[in-house]
Amino acid sequence: MVYVGIDVAKEKHDCCVMGADGVIIVSPFRIKNNIAGFDLLLQTITTAEKDLSKIKVGLEATGHYGYNIIGFLLNSGLQTVVFNPLHTSLFRKSMSLRKTKTDKVDCKIIAKMLLSNTDLKPYSMSLYHNEELKSLSRYRFNKIQERSKLKTSVTRLINILFPELEDLVTNVHMNSVYALLSEYPGASFVSEIHITKLTNILLTASHGLYRKTKAMEIKEAARRSIGTAMPAKSLELKHTITLIQHLNKEIDEVESCIKDIMNKIDSPMTTIPGISFRMASMIIAEIGDFNKFDSSDKILAFAGFSPSTYQSGKLDGAYAHMEKRGSPYLRYALYNAAKFVCKWEPVFGCYLEKKRAEGKHYNVAISHVVKKLVRVIYHLEKTGQNYTIAT
Repeated sequence: MVYVGIDVAKEKHDCCVMGADGVIIVSPFRIKNNIAGFDLLLQTITTAEKDLSKIKVGLEATGHYGYNIIGFLLNSGLQTVVFNPLHTSLFRKSMSLRKTKTDKVDCKIIAKMLLSNTDLKPYSMSLYHNEELKSLSRYRFNKIQERSKLKTSVTRLINILFPELEDLVTNVHMNSVYALLSEYPGASFVSEIHITKLTNILLTASHGLYRKTKAMEIKEAARRSIGTAMPAKSLELKHTITLIQHLNKEIDEVESCIKDIMNKIDSPMTTIPGISFRMASMIIAEIGDFNKFDSSDKILAFAGFSPSTYQSGKLDGAYAHMEKRGSPYLRYALYNAAKFVCKWEPVFGCYLEKKRAEGKHYNVAISHVVKKLVRVIYHLEKTGQNYTIAT
């Protein structure tokens, strides 16, 4: 076997070719991050070994910087292994007590990791194409986080301009409230609207939920409001609502793309009550190929849900904290999926209550539910079976 280590960077990649005996066949060399550099890499590798089945290439997971070269390696028919940067960092430290880290050293370290770990599972083409789902799910997550911050700003501005409104509606982030405030941002503006126009705005935007009676209540509350008339804050409120409405359209478009992909995947995970295609897409995108994990415990470790262990001599950590390493997106998705599953699936709901009855904090109890949920998800994805509700 021939092992190729690649240290990925933005504009160039450092490469090293090593034999099965640990001897360097081709000293570390540098290629540009373009097609000429990729062709040079392939030519150098195939010069060392003609049989592609005897070549294994390794590189770190470096986000979008490594995406193009991974695609090139897979299309060229080369076995490719993608390492967690934490693994390479720990391996490098284990090789020497000196604090030596250069691109040339890193590509050698990656080649040695390939040599010392013969049971590594190669990166598959399905994992490569799974990046599209990961990109969409992460983009949606970031957009929702952005929208949440804007909604907090809207609540703050309403408390300044028209604080009484919050008690008159079910939710200040309803379409009807946004329709009203985007045109009349503040109690001073609402108090001057003709009751017929106010009724029409609320009736249309709420699809008949709020009628003339509610319009009269809001108008009277606006007339007696303690809200401050501040043009600057009113302008900020109008613009913030516009941004939220624009984000809503973007999120809907992204979710439509995610749903199309999930329909093609047809994951049995979505048959678990409480797990929608949105949460399932994030879990699948972050985990990728379930076959690369030998057990559900390894998925928990990958998500950072495994408890940390500290024991030395007579010292033994009594309270193990969650590691919180790995993908924060996967951790978020599993945690929130567990909460919804507990609400809609009685078996999980009872399990949560059992853990709470043992005196565990809610978050700790949910982490136990996550472990149970991951075991179920792992079984469904490996077998292709749909979830069956216990009776």
